Order: sequence, then C-alpha cells, then structure tokens
Amino acid sequence: MVQFNSVSMVYPGGNKALDDIDFRIRKGEFVFIVGASGSGKSTIIKLVLKEISPAKGMVRVMGNDLASVNSKGIPYIRRQIGTVFQDFRLLKDRSVYENIAFAMRVVEASTRDIKIRVPELLSMVGLSNKENCLPQELSGGEQQRVALARALANRPSMILADEPTGNLDPANSMEIMKLLERVNQQGTTVLVVTHDNEIVNQMRKRVITLNRGILISDNEESGYSNEF
Repeated sequence: MVQFNSVSMVYPGGNKALDDIDFRIRKGEFVFIVGASGSGKSTIIKLVLKEISPAKGMVRVMGNDLASVNSKGIPYIRRQIGTVFQDFRLLKDRSVYENIAFAMRVVEASTRDIKIRVPELLSMVGLSNKENCLPQELSGGEQQRVALARALANRPSMILADEPTGNLDPANSMEIMKLLERVNQQGTTVLVVTHDNEIVNQMRKRVITLNRGILISDNEESGYSNEF
C-alpha cells in the first residue's frame, strides 16, 4: 500500500525533515508512525498524499510511483485514501448527515447510494441519532467519529489518520482507536500518525518510530514503543 525507498526530504533553508528512510506497509496492516514533534511524521503524510515530493528516493502508494503520476492522476489516488485529522475539519454549516454525504457527492455517487451508505456509517460509529445535528452541537469525540465516517464514505483502501486523538480525552481516544481497529479488521489498511505513546502501547500494533527525520525502529512484533 505504501512504500518508501531511500526517501529524504529537505525543506527550504536546508532543514532536513527525512533522512534516507525505508519502510513498507502492506495491504491490511494497522501501523502507527510515532515520534516527537519535528521528527518527520507530518512530512510522511504530505508525501503519501503527494502534497510535496521527496528530494531523494521513491514513494509508492497503492502500486503507483508518485513521481510518475501527473496532476490529473493524483485525485484518483487520493480518493482511495480516507483522511482523518486532529481538528476534525467538518463543515460547520452542514448537518452530520450532510457532512458525510458531501464526501460522496464529490465523487458523484448516486442519491440512492448516499441514502443507503450514510445511515450505515452513522450506525457503525454509534451516531444514528445525531444525523440532523450540526458539528458544534457534538462533543469532540462525536465530531471525530463523524470525521471517521466521512473518511470511510467512499470505501477507501486505506485510512490515514493524522493525530486523530490529539484533541480528545483518554476515553474518547480509545474509542476512536477501537473504531479504527474495527475498520482494519474489515480489510482496510490503517496508518495512524501520533505522538500518544500510551495509546500506541495499549493497541499493540506495528510501530514505526522516527527521531529527527531518521527511522530508528520498526517494531512489528510487540507493538510497543517507549522511544519518544
């Protein structure tokens, strides 16, 4: 699903964000990428979404060498990736239902498919009774569940979650993680970028650890990290 081969990234001014890193994420895996602020986690997200290009090395996403994908091809790759962010990024003037439906309308899903799919997703995240609420009427945990439902709307091959529990308390954080685990068990690849080592250690998944742009460990067995 994702492959980094000898990838380096240098930002203007000479700041090296990634230094010759290699890793591969296989279809159906659940992987954490962890590290302190400034370790290169956000750069990996931007590279996967091709918001930026590496200074050196190759990035492949779902079999595509991103260097050879033109600007018209990038939206099709991104449609296969559902994204969840720390700040939810919901449309504040639209209901919960409409926030999820909007993601489907963007890809020209039929009205019939939207009417079937949105209630399914609301049921999955436990918000069937909130479909007419506006985002500001929900708790932070509920808003993140809407964001996850929206990310799943078009049945992506992979979920990319960027600090999805950053604004949540421990109970809601674990609830979001369990939902992501359920999504993974249904066959979707899940990549979570976080600095929350408590969550990581509870989940016992594969952990890739970065430190100042260097990949310092890739723990596939115990799913435990105390490196950051």
